[in-house]
Amino acid sequence: MASKNPLEEHRTLYIATRGSALALAQARHIQSLSRELFADYAFELKVIRTTGDQLQALQDDQSSKEPLPKGLFTKELEAALLDGKADMAIHSLKDLPTELPPKLCLGAITSREDAREILILKKPVDAAIAHPCVLLPSKAVVATNSPRRAAQIKAWNSPVEVVPMRGNVPTRLEKLASQKKLHATVLALAGLNRLGYQLEENGRLMGNDAPEGLYGYVIEPEHLLPCVGQGFLGIEIREQDPFVASLVKALEDTPSATAATAERSFLHAMGGGCQTPYAALASLIQPDRLTLKGRAFHGPSCVEAELEGKADDPVSLGQQLAEALSP
Repeated sequence: MASKNPLEEHRTLYIATRGSALALAQARHIQSLSRELFADYAFELKVIRTTGDQLQALQDDQSSKEPLPKGLFTKELEAALLDGKADMAIHSLKDLPTELPPKLCLGAITSREDAREILILKKPVDAAIAHPCVLLPSKAVVATNSPRRAAQIKAWNSPVEVVPMRGNVPTRLEKLASQKKLHATVLALAGLNRLGYQLEENGRLMGNDAPEGLYGYVIEPEHLLPCVGQGFLGIEIREQDPFVASLVKALEDTPSATAATAERSFLHAMGGGCQTPYAALASLIQPDRLTLKGRAFHGPSCVEAELEGKADDPVSLGQQLAEALSP
C-alpha cells in the first residue's frame, strides 16, 4: 500500500489506453481495482488513438497483408507517459515490446487470464473431441494475421489455407460470420472472456452482440501454444515516479509476474516479436519451481522444448529456452 504524502492528497491519476473495446475493458478493470485499493485518489481514463490503430484501419480498407510492428500500438501511450499527460498505460502484455523506451518501465503485471486460444467456427462443436483439426473441413480457409498461429495450424492439417484478418475482436467475428469463403479464425480466449463472451454447451458463442451462427472450441496448449505474454495485463509507468510505482505494485500478481518474466526473457533472447513464429507458456508447478515450454518455427520445421527451473530466476530460464530453440 502506498504511503500517504500530503503533496499527493486527492491527486487524479490518468490511465492511458487505446480505444478498442478490449483495450477499454482492460483499462476499466485496472481502474476498478485501483479505486478499490486507493479510495483517496481519483483514477480517470485517457483514451488515445495510436499510429497502429490508424494504419490498421487504413490497411483494412486497402486489404493490405503487411504486418504492423507492435510498437506502433504503444508509441502514443508511451509519449503520454513521458510528457506527464498520463501516469500509467495499460497494455495486453503480448502487445508490449520486450525493450521499452528510456525512462519507462513495466510497473506491474496482473493476474493472468486464460492463456489458451479458441477456434471460432460456423458449426456446433463437441468439446470432447481430441484435436481441433477434426473440426476443420478439407481445404479449410482459416483467417489469422499471426505467423505463430498460422504455422501451428498448418502443422495440424497441411491443406489448410491461411488468409489474413485484421481488426478488433468484434470486427473479426463479424468478418468470419459474413464472409462465406472463411471457415474459421483463432482468437485469444482471454480477450473473449474480458469482453463478456460465453460459450453454450454446444459451443455457440453468446454475449456482447455476438454474430449469429458462430461456435467456439477452446484449444489446449499442446495443440496451439500461445504467444508470449498472452492473458497478462502490463502496467507501464515512468521509471522516476516512486509514488505511482508504489500504487501499481499493489496490483501485481507475483506468480503471474514470474511466468511473464520467463516468457518475455525467452522472446527477448530470440530477438522476436508478435510477427515472428515463436510461442511460449510458463507455469508455476511449485512455489519455487517454474516450467517453460516453447516452440520456434524455422522455415517449415518446428523445434520445441520444455525446461524447468527456479521460480526466483525466470530470466535465466527464458534464456536457456531460447538457446535450446535457436537454429
